[in-house]
Amino acid sequence: AVITVAPVALAVGSRAKIPVPALLLAMIGGGKAGNIISPNPNTIATADAFRVELTELMAANLIPALFAFIASVLLSAYLASRICRRGDTTQVAPADSGVASERPALLSALSGPLCVVALLSLRPFAGVAVDPLIALPVGGVVSMIACGKWRDMVEFSQFGLSKVSGVAILLIGTGTVAGIVKASELNTDMIALLDALNLPMFALAPISGILMAGATASTTAGATIASQTFSTTLVNAGVAPVSAAAMIHAGATVVDSLPHGSFFHATGGSVFMGVKERLKLIPYEAAVGLTATAASCICAFL
Repeated sequence: AVITVAPVALAVGSRAKIPVPALLLAMIGGGKAGNIISPNPNTIATADAFRVELTELMAANLIPALFAFIASVLLSAYLASRICRRGDTTQVAPADSGVASERPALLSALSGPLCVVALLSLRPFAGVAVDPLIALPVGGVVSMIACGKWRDMVEFSQFGLSKVSGVAILLIGTGTVAGIVKASELNTDMIALLDALNLPMFALAPISGILMAGATASTTAGATIASQTFSTTLVNAGVAPVSAAAMIHAGATVVDSLPHGSFFHATGGSVFMGVKERLKLIPYEAAVGLTATAASCICAFL
């Protein structure tokens, strides 16, 4: 989502003189809000683990998503004003130097993303699973054909592969961490920690989502591992399955953008941001995720 929207955000930012960090924070915050109410892989995995309806889980986090959206807008505005007060013009989006005549028509530009969305939507709506490794390249090919750039397919493919090769290596390490966490005695240790801190059992849901997403640096891996590991414990403790699933799902958006995951590098690269500047956004992103998590916990008991 962020990679797709980034060119539009940079174009808007260059005209409105909005700093790039504020633009990226707004996109990430909006992505977190949309993540917990959409039929994506982590929502499907969490719903399956707790054996609840997918649409029921999506609806459970509508209010938390609204709070996350508001938090992302406020924090982005605060960050933009803070950068502008410092007079740091180097962080403002550069002026668009593209030639208007070379730009594709709107429908041609949207053809690729719409194709990807349609292919990925087949799983929740038609029961046909299309792997993103297939859907995304197909969308790229459709975009090139619709924009009349099919002759440059090899050049564009090489450019795209150069951008994701490092991320692919990171995913190997992330998957290894996920496997180790799932096979460990973390379930027992987490329950013992809650008892030692005298916390209620429902707190296991958001805490596990936060910790697993932090360990794997992935919302999908974090929500999947947390829900599969702690679903039985939470349900046996009397926590409603939908509420527990919603809290885990929201918690998985808090620290899912740490540097050992692909999201950190993919989003930073989408706006040409260096690692040092990208690191500074993590506390703001965590604040958006915490807002959604707190709202989800409150909604679970209303």
